[in-house]
Amino acid sequence: MGSGRNGGPPVTELPYSASPVPNDWHRKGLPAWTYHSEALFALEREKLFLTHWQLAGHECDIPNPGDWLSFDLLGERAVIMRGADGVVRAFHNLCRHRGARVVDGDSGHCKGAIVCPFHGWVYNLDGTLRGAAKPSSFGAMQREDFGLKPIEMSLFHGFIFIRFTPGPQPAIAELLAPYDADFTAYRLGDLLPVQLPHWASDLAVNWKSVRDVDNEGYHVAMAHPALQELYGRTYRDLYLESGLNISHGYFGDAPGRGWSVRHYVKLSPPRADLPLHLQQAWTYYGLFPNTVIAMTPEGAQFYQDLPLSVGKTRLTGRLYRWAGETRQARAARYLAYRIDRETSAEDQQLSIWSNESMKSSAFEGFHLSDLEYGLRCHHDGLRTLLPVMTQADAPPEDRMAAANAELTCQSVAAP
Repeated sequence: MGSGRNGGPPVTELPYSASPVPNDWHRKGLPAWTYHSEALFALEREKLFLTHWQLAGHECDIPNPGDWLSFDLLGERAVIMRGADGVVRAFHNLCRHRGARVVDGDSGHCKGAIVCPFHGWVYNLDGTLRGAAKPSSFGAMQREDFGLKPIEMSLFHGFIFIRFTPGPQPAIAELLAPYDADFTAYRLGDLLPVQLPHWASDLAVNWKSVRDVDNEGYHVAMAHPALQELYGRTYRDLYLESGLNISHGYFGDAPGRGWSVRHYVKLSPPRADLPLHLQQAWTYYGLFPNTVIAMTPEGAQFYQDLPLSVGKTRLTGRLYRWAGETRQARAARYLAYRIDRETSAEDQQLSIWSNESMKSSAFEGFHLSDLEYGLRCHHDGLRTLLPVMTQADAPPEDRMAAANAELTCQSVAAP
């Protein structure tokens, strides 16, 4: 097996049980109305985003007792905190007195206790109530009844997943089992956050338009010259079960012409500790409905599309490096970031164009390539949860929830 410096990247079969693209399949996507219906967006909030696992960060983001991260989603607010006992827990970021945020910002540190900034109620780092301000003014209040409300949380190789209400996805360890071997090989427990690891930008599009672009690699050759030069010749998408997908490409079979690609290929550190299919590879691990974890030899990141409204989406994520990073690896990570930043700008423009077409009278729906089957898989997941999306014409907005409930009952009753 050769390397990029000796005849190209390693050539090996990928060890995933991927579903093949059917020979004949329905090539239409979701109808255009689903991208601008307020009533449908309300159903997406209730039955999709709040009931599915969301990635909030990594344990390395909160290394010390009292360190915390926040995570907001469609009216719900979470705080993830490391307790005095070292245990990571997730709570609703909501004081039990008047509902104020008990912490404010993306991240921070509470020294010994959480103090609500509204009236000064004090909580222990494990979420239990230590005491209310002027406790005698509340009568016979039992402190044990007023701790911060917990949120379901699970860890997977250090990544922190939460969901606000129970939903159809299984436990994280079961759901992400196909990724376990790769994540073990990458030693994700050794990750460290980079300086200013959190990033976010808002885009005036429906969240599905962002996912439609990211869920297929057909556009890489035309729209992403840097990625095409880096690994486009070997890029492939694989579709797994349970809303998982993997996108994968090898680099190193060409020196690269663009400045960032050329120097990245030269500096990316060899990782002989990784299995062959991960050496000199950029790999993206997708989780339905809106999260991707990306790995390169010198760093890791996750990114996600968080809807703010039917026509506005927050693109956000966090960046990580490995402990013991060399100067060469740090330089390669910076170059990978430059390539990623350029790619993100290109994808954002594509998302804008795709989203605006949904209100055009000339738009007659998608006609998808086999190379866009990932987009179809994502749409199938949405249609399964919200069968109203199968309707070519939008139900009246005040009938949206009822129409979806009726179609759900029909699908359950069907043999």
